Amino acid sequence: MTTWLFDLGNTRLKWAPVLADGGLGVVQAVAYDDAGAWLAALPEGHDACIASVASAARREALLQAVAARFRQLHCVQTQVALGPLRIAYAEPAHLGVDRFLAMLAVADAGAALVVGVGTALTLDLLDADGTHRGGRIAPSPQLMREALQARAVQLPASGGVYAEFADDTPHALRSGCDGAALALVERSLQQAAVQLGQVPPLMLHGGGAPALRGQLPAHAWMPDVVLQGLARWYRLRIA
Repeated sequence: MTTWLFDLGNTRLKWAPVLADGGLGVVQAVAYDDAGAWLAALPEGHDACIASVASAARREALLQAVAARFRQLHCVQTQVALGPLRIAYAEPAHLGVDRFLAMLAVADAGAALVVGVGTALTLDLLDADGTHRGGRIAPSPQLMREALQARAVQLPASGGVYAEFADDTPHALRSGCDGAALALVERSLQQAAVQLGQVPPLMLHGGGAPALRGQLPAHAWMPDVVLQGLARWYRLRIA
Protein backbone atom coordinates (compact mmCIF):
# COMPACT_ATOMS: atom_id res chain seq x y z
CA MET A 1 0.00 0.00 0.00
CA THR A 2 1.45 3.39 -0.96
CA THR A 3 -1.17 5.79 0.46
CA TRP A 4 -2.22 5.74 4.11
CA LEU A 5 -4.74 7.77 6.07
CA PHE A 6 -4.18 8.87 9.69
CA ASP A 7 -6.86 10.08 12.10
CA LEU A 8 -5.13 11.61 15.13
CA GLY A 9 -7.78 12.01 17.82
CA ASN A 10 -7.60 13.09 21.44
CA THR A 11 -7.16 9.60 22.90
CA ARG A 12 -5.97 7.34 20.09
CA LEU A 13 -4.57 7.15 16.58
CA LYS A 14 -6.40 5.28 13.80
CA TRP A 15 -4.99 4.53 10.37
CA ALA A 16 -5.86 2.61 7.21
CA PRO A 17 -4.59 2.24 3.64
CA VAL A 18 -6.33 3.54 0.54
CA LEU A 19 -7.24 0.60 -1.70
CA ALA A 20 -6.86 0.51 -5.47
CA ASP A 21 -10.54 1.35 -5.93
CA GLY A 22 -10.23 4.38 -3.65
CA GLY A 23 -11.92 2.67 -0.74
CA LEU A 24 -10.72 2.14 2.81
CA GLY A 25 -8.58 -0.81 3.80
CA VAL A 26 -8.33 -2.52 7.18
CA VAL A 27 -8.45 0.01 10.02
CA GLN A 28 -5.99 -0.20 12.91
CA ALA A 29 -5.94 1.79 16.13
CA VAL A 30 -3.68 2.30 19.11
CA ALA A 31 -4.10 4.34 22.30
CA TYR A 32 -1.55 7.01 23.14
CA ASP A 33 -1.00 5.59 26.61
CA ASP A 34 0.46 2.42 25.10
CA ALA A 35 4.04 3.42 26.02
CA GLY A 36 4.98 4.84 22.63
CA ALA A 37 3.70 1.85 20.66
CA TRP A 38 1.45 4.18 18.70
CA LEU A 39 4.53 5.60 16.95
CA ALA A 40 6.42 2.33 16.56
CA ALA A 41 3.44 0.67 14.89
CA LEU A 42 3.15 3.12 11.99
CA PRO A 43 3.28 1.76 8.42
CA GLU A 44 5.41 3.01 5.51
CA GLY A 45 4.37 4.26 2.08
CA HIS A 46 4.45 7.10 -0.42
CA ASP A 47 1.62 9.46 0.59
CA ALA A 48 0.34 10.08 4.12
CA CYS A 49 -2.89 12.04 4.65
CA ILE A 50 -3.20 13.30 8.22
CA ALA A 51 -6.18 14.74 10.08
CA SER A 52 -5.49 15.82 13.65
CA VAL A 53 -7.49 17.27 16.54
CA ALA A 54 -4.84 16.27 19.07
CA SER A 55 -2.49 18.55 20.99
CA ALA A 56 0.27 20.36 19.12
CA ALA A 57 2.92 18.22 20.82
CA ARG A 58 1.25 14.95 19.87
CA ARG A 59 0.63 16.17 16.33
CA GLU A 60 4.30 17.13 15.98
CA ALA A 61 5.39 13.70 17.25
CA LEU A 62 3.21 12.02 14.64
CA LEU A 63 4.42 14.27 11.82
CA GLN A 64 8.05 13.54 12.65
CA ALA A 65 7.41 9.79 12.76
CA VAL A 66 5.41 9.81 9.53
CA ALA A 67 7.94 12.01 7.72
CA ALA A 68 10.56 9.31 8.29
CA ARG A 69 8.31 6.69 6.69
CA PHE A 70 6.61 8.52 3.81
CA ARG A 71 7.70 10.66 0.88
CA GLN A 72 4.78 13.10 0.93
CA LEU A 73 2.65 14.36 3.79
CA HIS A 74 -0.75 15.99 3.31
CA CYS A 75 -2.17 17.72 6.40
CA VAL A 76 -5.92 18.04 6.01
CA GLN A 77 -7.72 21.22 7.04
CA THR A 78 -11.39 22.14 7.10
CA GLN A 79 -12.60 23.82 3.90
CA VAL A 80 -15.60 26.00 3.15
CA ALA A 81 -16.69 23.55 0.46
CA LEU A 82 -15.53 20.26 -0.98
CA GLY A 83 -17.49 17.88 -3.17
CA PRO A 84 -21.14 18.11 -2.15
CA LEU A 85 -20.36 19.54 1.32
CA ARG A 86 -20.82 23.21 2.22
CA ILE A 87 -20.08 24.07 5.84
CA ALA A 88 -22.05 26.56 7.92
CA TYR A 89 -19.07 28.14 9.69
CA ALA A 90 -17.88 31.52 8.41
CA GLU A 91 -14.40 30.67 9.74
CA PRO A 92 -13.47 27.16 8.51
CA ALA A 93 -10.64 26.86 11.05
CA HIS A 94 -13.23 26.98 13.85
CA LEU A 95 -14.79 23.69 12.69
CA GLY A 96 -12.83 20.64 13.80
CA VAL A 97 -11.37 18.68 10.91
CA ASP A 98 -12.84 15.46 12.34
CA ARG A 99 -16.35 16.94 12.09
CA PHE A 100 -15.60 18.20 8.58
CA LEU A 101 -14.43 14.78 7.40
CA ALA A 102 -17.30 12.91 9.05
CA MET A 103 -19.75 15.13 7.19
CA LEU A 104 -17.80 14.84 3.94
CA ALA A 105 -18.10 11.05 4.14
CA VAL A 106 -21.92 11.17 4.12
CA ALA A 107 -22.68 14.50 2.42
CA ASP A 108 -24.09 12.99 -0.77
CA ALA A 109 -26.28 10.42 1.02
CA GLY A 110 -29.09 12.84 1.87
CA ALA A 111 -29.94 14.65 5.07
CA ALA A 112 -28.30 13.41 8.27
CA LEU A 113 -27.57 14.24 11.88
CA VAL A 114 -23.93 13.25 12.35
CA VAL A 115 -23.12 12.55 16.01
CA GLY A 116 -19.63 11.87 17.34
CA VAL A 117 -18.98 10.71 20.90
CA GLY A 118 -15.36 11.11 21.86
CA THR A 119 -13.79 13.49 24.34
CA ALA A 120 -16.56 15.85 23.23
CA LEU A 121 -20.06 15.12 22.03
CA THR A 122 -20.53 16.75 18.62
CA LEU A 123 -23.70 17.00 16.53
CA ASP A 124 -23.85 18.35 12.98
CA LEU A 125 -26.90 18.66 10.74
CA LEU A 126 -26.71 18.17 6.98
CA ASP A 127 -29.59 18.80 4.62
CA ALA A 128 -30.38 16.78 1.50
CA ASP A 129 -28.08 18.95 -0.65
CA GLY A 130 -25.03 18.45 1.55
CA THR A 131 -25.31 21.87 3.16
CA HIS A 132 -24.24 22.02 6.78
CA ARG A 133 -26.95 23.70 8.86
CA GLY A 134 -24.71 24.01 11.93
CA GLY A 135 -24.07 21.94 15.02
CA ARG A 136 -23.57 21.59 18.75
CA ILE A 137 -20.65 20.69 21.03
CA ALA A 138 -20.96 19.38 24.59
CA PRO A 139 -18.90 17.27 27.00
CA SER A 140 -19.12 13.56 26.36
CA PRO A 141 -20.61 11.39 29.15
CA GLN A 142 -17.13 10.21 30.13
CA LEU A 143 -15.83 13.78 30.32
CA MET A 144 -18.83 14.71 32.49
CA ARG A 145 -17.94 11.87 34.87
CA GLU A 146 -14.30 12.96 35.03
CA ALA A 147 -15.26 16.61 35.61
CA LEU A 148 -17.57 15.62 38.47
CA GLN A 149 -14.89 13.52 40.10
CA ALA A 150 -12.40 16.38 39.79
CA ARG A 151 -14.68 18.48 42.01
CA ALA A 152 -16.02 15.65 44.19
CA VAL A 153 -13.40 12.90 44.50
CA GLN A 154 -15.79 10.50 46.20
CA LEU A 155 -17.75 10.16 42.95
CA PRO A 156 -16.44 7.37 40.70
CA ALA A 157 -15.29 8.39 37.22
CA SER A 158 -16.55 5.16 35.64
CA GLY A 159 -18.87 2.24 36.27
CA GLY A 160 -22.58 1.94 36.86
CA VAL A 161 -25.48 0.69 34.75
CA TYR A 162 -27.90 2.92 32.87
CA ALA A 163 -31.43 3.17 34.24
CA GLU A 164 -34.18 5.72 33.87
CA PHE A 165 -34.19 6.14 37.66
CA ALA A 166 -31.16 4.61 39.32
CA ASP A 167 -30.96 3.10 42.83
CA ASP A 168 -27.28 3.70 43.63
CA THR A 169 -24.76 6.48 43.04
CA PRO A 170 -22.60 4.81 40.34
CA HIS A 171 -25.77 3.92 38.42
CA ALA A 172 -27.16 7.42 38.93
CA LEU A 173 -23.96 8.97 37.58
CA ARG A 174 -23.99 6.73 34.53
CA SER A 175 -27.68 7.39 33.97
CA GLY A 176 -27.37 11.14 34.41
CA CYS A 177 -24.34 11.66 32.19
CA ASP A 178 -25.48 9.24 29.49
CA GLY A 179 -28.99 10.67 29.79
CA ALA A 180 -27.73 14.22 29.18
CA ALA A 181 -26.11 13.08 25.93
CA LEU A 182 -29.19 11.11 24.89
CA ALA A 183 -31.43 14.10 25.58
CA LEU A 184 -29.23 16.37 23.47
CA VAL A 185 -29.36 13.92 20.55
CA GLU A 186 -33.13 13.58 20.87
CA ARG A 187 -33.60 17.37 21.07
CA SER A 188 -31.36 17.83 18.03
CA LEU A 189 -33.37 15.30 16.03
CA GLN A 190 -36.59 17.12 16.94
CA GLN A 191 -35.22 20.50 15.91
CA ALA A 192 -33.69 19.03 12.75
CA ALA A 193 -37.16 17.83 11.78
CA VAL A 194 -38.47 21.39 12.23
CA GLN A 195 -35.78 22.76 9.91
CA LEU A 196 -35.86 20.01 7.29
CA GLY A 197 -39.51 18.97 7.39
CA GLN A 198 -38.63 15.42 8.38
CA VAL A 199 -36.49 13.60 10.93
CA PRO A 200 -33.07 12.98 9.35
CA PRO A 201 -31.21 9.68 9.66
CA LEU A 202 -28.91 9.52 12.67
CA MET A 203 -25.25 8.73 11.90
CA LEU A 204 -23.20 7.72 14.95
CA HIS A 205 -19.45 7.38 15.50
CA GLY A 206 -16.78 7.75 18.17
CA GLY A 207 -15.16 5.65 20.86
CA GLY A 208 -17.76 6.59 23.48
CA ALA A 209 -20.75 5.87 21.25
CA PRO A 210 -21.21 2.13 21.97
CA ALA A 211 -22.30 2.89 25.55
CA LEU A 212 -25.20 4.98 24.22
CA ARG A 213 -26.36 2.83 21.33
CA GLY A 214 -28.85 0.75 23.30
CA GLN A 215 -30.80 3.85 24.35
CA LEU A 216 -30.66 5.75 21.05
CA PRO A 217 -33.29 5.64 18.30
CA ALA A 218 -32.53 3.79 15.06
CA HIS A 219 -29.16 4.86 13.69
CA ALA A 220 -26.33 3.98 11.33
CA TRP A 221 -23.19 2.93 13.21
CA MET A 222 -20.14 4.32 11.36
CA PRO A 223 -17.08 3.87 13.60
CA ASP A 224 -14.60 4.74 10.84
CA VAL A 225 -16.49 7.64 9.27
CA VAL A 226 -13.62 10.13 9.78
CA LEU A 227 -11.24 7.85 7.89
CA GLN A 228 -13.92 7.35 5.23
CA GLY A 229 -14.13 11.11 4.89
CA LEU A 230 -10.35 11.28 4.71
CA ALA A 231 -10.39 8.71 1.88
CA ARG A 232 -12.91 10.89 0.06
CA TRP A 233 -10.78 13.97 0.67
CA TYR A 234 -7.85 12.12 -0.91
CA ARG A 235 -9.89 11.17 -3.97
CA LEU A 236 -11.16 14.74 -4.43
CA ARG A 237 -7.92 16.59 -3.74
CA ILE A 238 -4.92 14.36 -4.46
CA ALA A 239 -5.70 11.25 -6.49
